[in-house]
Amino acid sequence: MNKKDSRLTMRRYVCETLGRHCRLAVLVVSLFAGLALHAQVPVSPKELKADISLFVANDLGRNGYYDQKAIAERMGTMAEEIGPEAIIAAGDVHHFDGVASVNDPLWMTNFELIYPHPELMIAWLPVLGNHEYRGNTQAVLDYSNVSRRWRMEERYYTKVFKDEEAGVKVRVVFIDTTPLIDSYRTDDRYPDARLQNIEQQLEWLDNTLQTAAEDWVMVVGHHPIYAETKKDIAEQEALQRRLLPIFHQHGNVAMYVCGHIHNFQHIRRGNDGIDYVVNSAGSLSRKVKATEGTVFCSASTGFSILSVSKRKLTLSMVDKDGRILHQVVREK
Repeated sequence: MNKKDSRLTMRRYVCETLGRHCRLAVLVVSLFAGLALHAQVPVSPKELKADISLFVANDLGRNGYYDQKAIAERMGTMAEEIGPEAIIAAGDVHHFDGVASVNDPLWMTNFELIYPHPELMIAWLPVLGNHEYRGNTQAVLDYSNVSRRWRMEERYYTKVFKDEEAGVKVRVVFIDTTPLIDSYRTDDRYPDARLQNIEQQLEWLDNTLQTAAEDWVMVVGHHPIYAETKKDIAEQEALQRRLLPIFHQHGNVAMYVCGHIHNFQHIRRGNDGIDYVVNSAGSLSRKVKATEGTVFCSASTGFSILSVSKRKLTLSMVDKDGRILHQVVREK
């Protein structure tokens, strides 16, 4: 073979080799592009339907601004196929200074007119957030006498949801966290917090968990027990000190779900068997980063969907476009 033929042969080899690598590269890029595209497709709500379904929403009250209206519409359209039994409102339905009375216009601009979808005309089960405590907290309870869907019996209470045919029961324990945090009790912006009896609530919680024998038990409060946040760590320390001994004593709490931090977080700490969930804001979110025990976190706005069966409890974090960002799954 002369030098000219050798050079031609080498060029063909290089071109063929590069061609194979280029085709492989295109194939790999196409594959990952396809996976990324698939990951962005909103989930079918039918996949989240279960024997018992509940929605979780909190940190809402922005008069419809930011993502509030978009998320409200998403909740309604997904509810059409899922058929939730109730909506857990984990505090701060009203920013910034709560409501003045049951006739406050904020009830219209933060709640009634923002969530008008027919499938959202179901029971809303609230807890008080810190922003409610900056206003008339009694008016938040009394609004149950005005709105047929606002169901708040007391500052802390419990509800059992059941499907007789499937033989499944889930107990949701709603607690009032603001008075359990010392900084609110000494802050004049939250005048009603210091008037609440801490020991009375904790005794009620202890008795409630002691007798809870449902398939699943979960606790809902506004403030986190564990979370990454720029807020004062003393808030979490106060709840750890007051709530965790009761949770651990009875050992039947599967999840603690809260709001307050305005982002999604799923945290597991130690071997206590509890999934600590922060549900994101339904209007305006904040940045977040991983902390000790972080399983997942996201700065997306959105809401969560609880899907309950006899052997499985799933909390799905959903963004404003209907995508599942993360699922917290408990199985028996």
